[in-house]
Amino acid sequence: MILGWRYPCVLSVFLAAAVAPASHCRAEQQGAWGGSARWGDLGNGGYRNPVLPADYSDLDAIRVGDDYYAISSTFQFSPGMAILRSRDLVNWSTVGHAVPDLTQISPELDWTRMNRYGRGIWAGAIRHHAGRYWIYFGTPDEGYFMTSAERPEGPWTPLHQLLGSAGWDDCAPFWDDDGKGYFIGTNFSDGYKIHLWEMGPDNKSLVPGSNRVIYQSKGSEANKLYKFNGTYYHFFSEVQGDARVMMMRRAGSIHGPWSDKRQLMHGDIAARQPNQGGIVQGPDNNWYFFTHHGDGDWAGRAASLLPVHWVDGWPVIGQPDQAGLGTMVWEGKMPAQGSPRLFPQGSDGFDAGALAPVWEWNYQPRMDKWSLSARPGFLRLQGFAGLDGGNLLKVGNVLTQRVVRAGGQSFTARLELKGMADGQHAGLAHFTAQPRSGNPAESTASAGIVMVDGKRYVEISRDGGYTRLRPWTRDTIWLRSSWGMDGKATLAVSADGKRFEPVLAGFPLTWGAYRGSRAGLFSFNPVAERGYVDIDGVDYTIGNR
Repeated sequence: MILGWRYPCVLSVFLAAAVAPASHCRAEQQGAWGGSARWGDLGNGGYRNPVLPADYSDLDAIRVGDDYYAISSTFQFSPGMAILRSRDLVNWSTVGHAVPDLTQISPELDWTRMNRYGRGIWAGAIRHHAGRYWIYFGTPDEGYFMTSAERPEGPWTPLHQLLGSAGWDDCAPFWDDDGKGYFIGTNFSDGYKIHLWEMGPDNKSLVPGSNRVIYQSKGSEANKLYKFNGTYYHFFSEVQGDARVMMMRRAGSIHGPWSDKRQLMHGDIAARQPNQGGIVQGPDNNWYFFTHHGDGDWAGRAASLLPVHWVDGWPVIGQPDQAGLGTMVWEGKMPAQGSPRLFPQGSDGFDAGALAPVWEWNYQPRMDKWSLSARPGFLRLQGFAGLDGGNLLKVGNVLTQRVVRAGGQSFTARLELKGMADGQHAGLAHFTAQPRSGNPAESTASAGIVMVDGKRYVEISRDGGYTRLRPWTRDTIWLRSSWGMDGKATLAVSADGKRFEPVLAGFPLTWGAYRGSRAGLFSFNPVAERGYVDIDGVDYTIGNR
């Protein structure tokens, strides 16, 4: 409820003066990955990839009327399966999530267990059929699930399990012109065999006896089924040598026979291997592929928008070379003009009755230990014990957003401390899911307040080791993390929100368990279930110069 802070599902992005209009260029002209501090909508009629320089993995996208919707995998974060919307394929906002309760999948995704790092909700597909939106996805331990809604914002129906078996991923539904439904997915535990089923008329079941293997190769996954001009297309990716490449086959019937595979784009390790997404027709009537980059780093797996050129009936992704294979395109003309500049992460004043969709909890939260109604205009986080002392990877109710790779970010929160109790810790944290033994750099860090014997102290932590710095007598504290293109964060504290004192500098943000780093807010108390902090808002400023 800080004055002047809004409740956006998007972010105010600071931009320098417009540069000359963008033009397509090759990957080698871009320089090293992540070397450009400008991205997305350049404000001059052009855009630059990645359009979302943050962890938007396992994308799929569709067009419904003049709107575009995309989904992104969320693993152990809740609510699960992020849903994005755009009018131009470059500026995106978060409109919601498809899975409000991860315990529908498994109790291992609850705050009481927290045992699914690197697992949980993997890739899926979104489709619009029979007046409803449909999302299907896989989890590597539990199988395939689906849900549907009249509106992308929800409410979404309770999850229904199509296949209760481990070892499956990268699924998609397909409905033919006669309304008949089909379902495709990869059994990665059985040599990456790709299976095709018929779906039942309720679109919630797989017809017994209809299952057949239609393809298998090294690492074959990322499945989608399309129908263009009466021809059926099976999109997938596979591993060739050191690279993952995008492939396609086509047929005159959904039942085959399928043509030989056709490579759509060079495997581009320097561009971090774009390889999973959705093919859509843009508002300019050109075709595009909205994709993640398969190789992640501290900012996760970023998203790019690539042009699609139809060559001999094949949707070649990127700029075709002389051999007809696509190459990475870093800049292009905006598919549409006039949309506001949006981004799916951003500030929140906690003024609404529900959390803004920019937020995701680390695992399913303990619902009785947080509130927006206890003190309207504030987020209240109560203290309770984690599962492993001060290990932030095992602390419940950590509320997070994705970090962004751009030219200068700050994530600032104002905490009111009057409700704290002895033993309670509260603050701002960065983390990735990987423990220190599995990561070349530390994976968690925090700055905040601890209360001991009725007194409050500033403290910092690195990988579960906490250091008390000095007493803090004020009832309010501002906490800020700032980082830039180098992925090194500085955590700082302030008594007035203007002058910040660094307390932990140069913390390396890291990649772990298929996810980039997160910024989050936490409160825990290993001594007793007592104490709370009230958070007056978060100002998330993201640079784009």
